[in-house]
Amino acid sequence: MNPTNKVALVTGGAVRVGRAITLALARAGAHVVINYHHSADAALETAAEAEALGVQALAVPADVSDPAQVERMAAIVADRFGGVDILVNSASLFLKTPFPTRDHDPWHRVTAIGIDGPYYCTNAFAPGMLAKGAGVIVNILDLSAWEPWPNFLAHSVSKTALLAMTRQFALELAPAVRVNAVAPGPVLAPPEYTAEQIERIRRRTLLERWGTPEDVAEAVLYFVRAEYVTGNVLFVDGGERFGHRKPASRGR
Repeated sequence: MNPTNKVALVTGGAVRVGRAITLALARAGAHVVINYHHSADAALETAAEAEALGVQALAVPADVSDPAQVERMAAIVADRFGGVDILVNSASLFLKTPFPTRDHDPWHRVTAIGIDGPYYCTNAFAPGMLAKGAGVIVNILDLSAWEPWPNFLAHSVSKTALLAMTRQFALELAPAVRVNAVAPGPVLAPPEYTAEQIERIRRRTLLERWGTPEDVAEAVLYFVRAEYVTGNVLFVDGGERFGHRKPASRGR
């Protein structure tokens, strides 16, 4: 799919990696819909940056874990653009959920956004894609879908579920709609990370450096354009998943 003059919606598209994906799609010529929940100012700023690139941009508030709000968002987008051609399920909540626990609220908060959110959004926008006879969906995973992370049970389970949904959606929506996923590694450190944490993570990648959100955005664009690829995952992790195999002398 040539993204020029297509309509792309990015959940969580106002901040961090989602913002980079939004602006990359805009640079490629797509009109962009920026879904946000709490980041209204950032969404408006991202929309202004996108419009400066010569495309249309629309910021739409919606909690993706609420099906009624997702349906409302879909109606707003349909009224403005007639639907979407590209959906990027990027929104997630990176929150610790130690186990066992007496407090189940964090589990429900994380999984509602990470599992229910992509399900509701895909369910809302896929019918329009099917009616057009074409569409692209890209889900944003991370390495926790393949390996357990201490104290991040809900996050890991959410990303594992999204991996399964990627394959299932690819099956259910073929041949009109292609569905793939991008699995970033260390591309943008959480604000609370210390310099020591950042350095330790750098060392455990094969490329011995951090990537950037733009690296993830380029992978999304690849899937938009790759007409014969569906049901697949592209790792954008600098080889982090194999970093533990590096000879000790190279683990500097």
